Amino acid sequence: MSRRVLVVDDERNIRAMLEQMLVLAGYEVRCVESGEAALELARAEGFELVLLDVRMSGIDGIDTLKRLREESPRSAVVMMSGHASIGTAVEAVHEGAVDFLEKPLTRDKTLVTLENALRRRDLEVENARLRAARYGQRLLGEAPAMLELRERIAQVAPTAARVLISGESGTGKELIAQALHSGSARAKRPFLTVNCAAVPAELIESELFGHVRGAFTGAASARAGVFEDADGGTLFLDEIGDMPLPMQAKLLRVLESGELTRVGSTRAIKVDVRVIAATHRELAGAVREGAFREDLYHRLHVIPIHAPPLRERAEDIPLLAEHFLEQEVARQKLPPRSFSAGALRALGRHAWPGNVRELRNFVERLAILSRSERISESAVLADLPMGSADETLLTLKESVEQAEREAIETALRGAQGNVSEAARRLGLERSHLYKKARALGLELRDGTP
Repeated sequence: MSRRVLVVDDERNIRAMLEQMLVLAGYEVRCVESGEAALELARAEGFELVLLDVRMSGIDGIDTLKRLREESPRSAVVMMSGHASIGTAVEAVHEGAVDFLEKPLTRDKTLVTLENALRRRDLEVENARLRAARYGQRLLGEAPAMLELRERIAQVAPTAARVLISGESGTGKELIAQALHSGSARAKRPFLTVNCAAVPAELIESELFGHVRGAFTGAASARAGVFEDADGGTLFLDEIGDMPLPMQAKLLRVLESGELTRVGSTRAIKVDVRVIAATHRELAGAVREGAFREDLYHRLHVIPIHAPPLRERAEDIPLLAEHFLEQEVARQKLPPRSFSAGALRALGRHAWPGNVRELRNFVERLAILSRSERISESAVLADLPMGSADETLLTLKESVEQAEREAIETALRGAQGNVSEAARRLGLERSHLYKKARALGLELRDGTP
């Protein structure tokens, strides 16, 4: 398949020469004459490589490069200029260009540079995908919802797109954000977290953007905020739905401009931060109620990711429980521990309203308090928190059905398959036994000769 290249230069002769050269070399080529047209076409079609002139009317090459790195991070960008200088080349590389060509361009030098740029781009994309997939393995589970989640992480992590993670408390939203960061080109830069619900409303602006000395009572010295500390990396804004409305407007301005102002200052500071947000609230509803800004919602909600609750992937509970038990035994330096099959079934029947976090804490408690190597079903049931009335009734119903099923099977074995004899042993009418067996999912075959 031909590699897709976008040529951006305001000189018609240069565009024509490069198009002919690259088409003959087997590339699929599109040409535009301005930064504005390049950004529009890149958003619409996507390119593996962009060959970009530095000096153009309108948006110049460096500004176009900055926008491309934000909007099309998987595109490799090679800059070119007839006015090359060390300073321009350094700035271009600092802003994310993979190489720099000086005009007049030669065929051999241009083709070698583009081949190397594409090779580097392919390697970075594959490495990012592998990092995301590897880190995503910390999100344990083989339920369909978890397989889909890990696939989405591997797909989205290498991009610069903002992500909004939704899900109940305890479902692992921060682990998802960490996997997205680890699978991105920012993996070696900081990953910082702010819980918007835990920071007092009067301090959250300073926490995010920093302050200068004397900005407010107690500000004895200047301090950078987490946006500055996370420059070049990722900032995870947990519980974004709890951010006060006035602060939402200030956050929106930073996301739109890439610049912040410390509390008490007038000087703008440029930052390059990928923002990943998370909430347990239904933000679309909060927007309708006026509790969350619609423009900020759309800025954050570029890629939605849902963290499934544990009750929607109950088949993963035994796997998670055994994993957590193994971790706690090692971390606490405890004697060996394991779950019986009945204990795992009991864990799997519980609703876990606190999700994975609650399950992990519960397993830690069992690991520490258990008096035997084998953790039994009775030990689990004795310590399980009581759920809702419906949940308690369901568990009781399941227990009764299990006891009835075992009684019927025992009676049938004792009667060597004779249904009438089994019914007599159970004190039931033969027709009643057939009806009960059908309700329990048992198929009776009368072994009477």
